[in-house]
Amino acid sequence: MKGVRHYPGFLTMAVACLVILYAPLIVVTVYSFNASTSITTWGGFSWRWYGDVFTGPEAPRFKAAAWNSITIAVLAASAATTIAVAASLAMIRGGRFRGKSATFALINLPLMVPEIVTAVATLIFFSAIGLVTGYMTILIAHIVFCIPFAYLPITARLQGIEDSYEQAARDLYATQWQAFRLVLLPLMLPGVISGFLLAFIISLDDFIITNFVKGAGMETLPTAIFGSVKQGIKPNIMAISTMMLAVSVLFVTLSYLVNRIGQRTRS
Repeated sequence: MKGVRHYPGFLTMAVACLVILYAPLIVVTVYSFNASTSITTWGGFSWRWYGDVFTGPEAPRFKAAAWNSITIAVLAASAATTIAVAASLAMIRGGRFRGKSATFALINLPLMVPEIVTAVATLIFFSAIGLVTGYMTILIAHIVFCIPFAYLPITARLQGIEDSYEQAARDLYATQWQAFRLVLLPLMLPGVISGFLLAFIISLDDFIITNFVKGAGMETLPTAIFGSVKQGIKPNIMAISTMMLAVSVLFVTLSYLVNRIGQRTRS
C-alpha cells in the first residue's frame, strides 16, 4: 500500500500549506529582533523591542492587560476543568440516561458554533440580564468557551480507565468519594492536567469573545495588542506577539506531552 507522500501533488500541497500557515509567524519572530524602527527593513539583531515591552511608554498598559489575561485564564481554566471532570464522570461513568446524546452535543457546542456568533450571543445575553460588561463577564464567557477544550482530553483519558479499579476500592469499603479521590482521580490526572493547560492557553489567546464582552476600560493582552495595531504596527508589537506565541507553543507542547505520558502509563 502506497504512503500518502507518493500521491501526485501531495508534497507540493503540504509545503504550500505549511508556508501559508507558518511563514507569517516566522517573519514576525525574526523582525521582533530587528534593531531598526522599521518593520520591513532589517537593521541588525537587537533585544531592544523586548525591553521596550517592559520599560517603554506602553509598558504599564501591557502589564495591566497581561495581568488581566493571566488571572482570567487561570480562573477560567480551573473552573472549566472542574466542570469538565464532572461532565466526563457523568457521561462515561453515569451509564445510560435520557438525553445523553443531546448532553454530549451541548458540551461540545462551543467547538462547532462560529466564535463570532458565540460572542454576539454572549453579549446579548449579558445585556438582557443587566450584567455590566467587564472582568466578570470575560471570566464567565471564557469558562463556558473553555469547557469543551478541557472536556476532550479528560474524557479521552477516562475512557481508557477500566471501572474495575473503582469497584475494587468499593469492595474494600471505600466510599464513593474516597474511590474517586484516591483511585480514579490519580489515574485521570494526566488528562486533567492536559485539559487545564489547553483551556488556559485558549483563554489566554482569545480575542473575539473578549473584545465583545470586555466593556470600556478593560483590556486583556490580545485586545491591548489589537488597540496598538490600529495606531500602526510597531516593532514592540512584534516582540510581545512573539512572546505570546512562545507561551502558546509551550503550553500546547506540555499538554501533548502530558497526554503521551498518560497513554504510556496506561499501557
